[in-house]
Parts: sequence; C-alpha cells; structure tokens
Amino acid sequence: MQLTTKRMALAQVVFCQGCCCGHTDRGKPELPAEQLKEIWKVEKLNRTVQLTISGCLGPCDLTNVALVITPEENVWLGGMAGEEVYESIVTWARSCHAEGRVIPLPEVLTPLRFDRFQMKEVLL
Repeated sequence: MQLTTKRMALAQVVFCQGCCCGHTDRGKPELPAEQLKEIWKVEKLNRTVQLTISGCLGPCDLTNVALVITPEENVWLGGMAGEEVYESIVTWARSCHAEGRVIPLPEVLTPLRFDRFQMKEVLL
C-alpha cells in the first residue's frame, strides 16, 4: 500500500539555518526567518507553498542556501542576501498562492542557482 497525504502543496521552500547560513554573528548574511514565518502565517501561504526553516542543507561555501521544491524540479539557490532576494521569494509564493499554480521563479534569483550535485574537479 502506498502512503498518501491530504496536505497537498504546490511547492515548498526550504531555507537553511544550520551551521553557517544566517549566522550574522559569524559574519554571514542574515536570514530573516522570523519575518518569513510571520508572512507565511498571516497570509496562510503554507496552504500552497510550504515554508521550512531547516538545519544545514549542505554547500556551506555558498552561505544562505535555499531549496525550492516543485513537482517539476528542485531549484538550489546559494548566496542569498538582501531584502530584494527574500522579497522576491515572498512575492513568488504570493503569486503561486493567488493563481493556484506554480509560476516560474523570479529572474532576480537566476544568478543564485546552482547544481547541487555537479562536482568540480578537485586536486588531491
């Protein structure tokens, strides 16, 4: 028997807040986690775009990592910093919520995309 869930979301956004990401005390850019959680709660965005603040997601050299999960793809983002970047995610989630479908991610996030499993040649 295959498990199923009644809680269907269009997408999920996972923000890393692990060993490095968001730790301003270590000189890293801020992750406005409490502000994001408040927006998601007040606007009930979790019904369509689930928000997760996670522990370490990996690639710590790309500080402030996020993962956007949709039925079509997993989009990894790194080096997230500044109000414009986080506001673009909020605006995207609001639009998905309003339209009842996943829309393309904003262009402002394109330079932050990376392939999580593409390895560069390492000299030993």
